[in-house]
Amino acid sequence: MTSYLLILVSALILAIGVTPLARLTAQRLGFVDHPSVRKQHVIPTPLLGGAAIYVAFIVALILLGNRSYVNQVAGIFLGATLMSFMGLWDDRRGLSPWVKLIGQFVAASILVVADVRISLFPWLGLNIAATLLWVVFITNAMNLLDNMDGLSGGIAAIAATFFLLFAAMSGQYLVGALAAALVGACIGFLYYNLNPASIFMGDTGALFLGFTLAAVAIKLRFPDNSAFVTWMVPVLVLAVPIFDTTLVIISRARRGLNPLSTPGKDHLSHRLARMTGSPREAVLICYLLAGMSGLAATFVTQASSIEGYVVGIAMFLAGIYGIWRLERMPLP
Repeated sequence: MTSYLLILVSALILAIGVTPLARLTAQRLGFVDHPSVRKQHVIPTPLLGGAAIYVAFIVALILLGNRSYVNQVAGIFLGATLMSFMGLWDDRRGLSPWVKLIGQFVAASILVVADVRISLFPWLGLNIAATLLWVVFITNAMNLLDNMDGLSGGIAAIAATFFLLFAAMSGQYLVGALAAALVGACIGFLYYNLNPASIFMGDTGALFLGFTLAAVAIKLRFPDNSAFVTWMVPVLVLAVPIFDTTLVIISRARRGLNPLSTPGKDHLSHRLARMTGSPREAVLICYLLAGMSGLAATFVTQASSIEGYVVGIAMFLAGIYGIWRLERMPLP
């Protein structure tokens, strides 16, 4: 546990130290997000916060990480780097949705080649397909979730904290080290990103966080329980971004809009902000929901098949009700 704490603290200190440099660099190079009708902020805000998260994560692991699992660590690093640079290009020049999607599948394929893949099914082809879809979906879910100060970084920190807890309980060093570095880097960045944010992570950070969380979730194992139950654990831990993306897809498809390329204030956070009258309260509610779903995931790690599926079905029905309830609210 001491090694995890060292990695976490190192990543946190690095993120706190590097983020102001990233902010200055963004201002000088023109990586700035300007206000618009579909955005929450009202003044131009520097991007490149994601670059600070990336640097803090990578450097902390290089300095303090174990040298085991070389191929898998290299695969995760390479895929995450590809995601970050693709996000960096998108922040500066813009990329078409199709180019981004192809790049995401390429990065996910790197994980498969590095033997970081889902092993739930008895057929290799199905496991590979599930891995690619999971990584691409979670990557885009975290990117879509990055729509309010402190939201994506905070949700990523909460999810990574639960992954760190599960890894420490079962002695999975690789997962624990990756999760600890994520927690530290996200918390350090949040110091500057909480409302009112002085810097945004941009696609550089959102794509990186989504990819890395998806990879960590794949590597997570629960030797004391059956995979028939524990496959639900990462889904529950990442329930907030999964719910938000599902809500957006259903809402936009219902209105005849392209679910992924059409911008809008129809996310969970936007709807909560209209209900509460405060973006800060909306983000805190999302944090609370992430913590509650993480606690449900913790229960499932030790649950019997019946108990696990009761929780899983209850969460699924709650999600369906939530989408129905939110869709009844008028959109601006």
